[in-house]
Amino acid sequence: MPDMFPGTSLRPYDAVLLVSFGGPEGPDDVLPFLRRVADGRAIPESRLEEVSRHYLAFGGVSPINSRNRALVSSLRAELDRRGVDTPIVWGNRNWHPFLDEALLGLAGRGARRILMLPTSAYACYSGCRQYREDVEGALRRIGWTPPPVVERTRVYFDSPGFLEANVQAIVESFLRLASAGADLDRIDLALVTHSIPLAMERGSGEPDRPETRYTAQHEALARVLVPEAARRLGLRRIRYGLVFCSRSGPPHAPWLEPDVNEYLGRLAASGAQAVCCAPIGFVSDHMEVVYDLDVEAKATADGLGLSYDRAATAGTHPAFVRSLADLMLERAAVARGEALDAPPASITDIGPWHEECRPGACLEREGDVRVEAGRGRTACTSSGPAA
Repeated sequence: MPDMFPGTSLRPYDAVLLVSFGGPEGPDDVLPFLRRVADGRAIPESRLEEVSRHYLAFGGVSPINSRNRALVSSLRAELDRRGVDTPIVWGNRNWHPFLDEALLGLAGRGARRILMLPTSAYACYSGCRQYREDVEGALRRIGWTPPPVVERTRVYFDSPGFLEANVQAIVESFLRLASAGADLDRIDLALVTHSIPLAMERGSGEPDRPETRYTAQHEALARVLVPEAARRLGLRRIRYGLVFCSRSGPPHAPWLEPDVNEYLGRLAASGAQAVCCAPIGFVSDHMEVVYDLDVEAKATADGLGLSYDRAATAGTHPAFVRSLADLMLERAAVARGEALDAPPASITDIGPWHEECRPGACLEREGDVRVEAGRGRTACTSSGPAA
């Protein structure tokens, strides 16, 4: 796949800040990490203890931090290939290295304008606005005055590289199932993403554009991804469904459904023989992938007599890394006031996201009213803490 954006400079940005969720790196980290994630969300301690056992089954180590180290390394190599020497720093919202630590390092380097790249491909409160709010909170805590400008890349679920990485992963998963004895044309596809509360779903995407909501973003990707995977496999069609995992809120609050395990039950009842679970909602392996899909969903499938395989996440797939570099260079060109030679790349029918999210986008719940913070702009455009 060729470079979609041929720029060679990230000016005016002094640094790239990769912002991720974070995860524990040992057994003693697990409950403190989970309590930090759940702070203010009315999640019972019993639920946190239950989830802690998922981590402890893997030695108390989430895969996400090692995946982020690999992503930083791959992005560095890709930017070096293009002659871009802008530093890349990594900070987490919920565990070490915390955003505060990363931003203190950038303050020491004298950074004044920072490009944020979240490890979340989709636009909703927890995947977009909350990242910006957490950066603003970190800037306030460390007392960086005057604050820098922090701007993010646009969301990238619709980038060519994210599509390519997921298509290849699905094709490879189907072929593994076929080599194990499944009929290629009778394999079902479950496209898996993280569930969110229905209230957050209604506040997601751009205001007054229901076709940009969180689920609609996934469906737009699926309309391109599934036919392309079928074409490469020589199939007329693939039966698929969009399903959800990792519900974590209070029991009384409605979240997006169906749960992946419920969906597997439906497939078995319909006479399905084999299923590929493709975690298109995740950029890389999280505990939600390696436990919820590799352990829990696989056990459900085994109990139902379904052949099961989990497709890889985009991770450090070369095409995905190139698309992220393209997005960073594109954002820098816009920040410099340059006209783009071509429209921003997007493989879906809802078009590319705005470089700066519109006010009122990605609310925690529909109708939520928030103070527009930082340099007169919202946490969903460019950020610095409010004066």
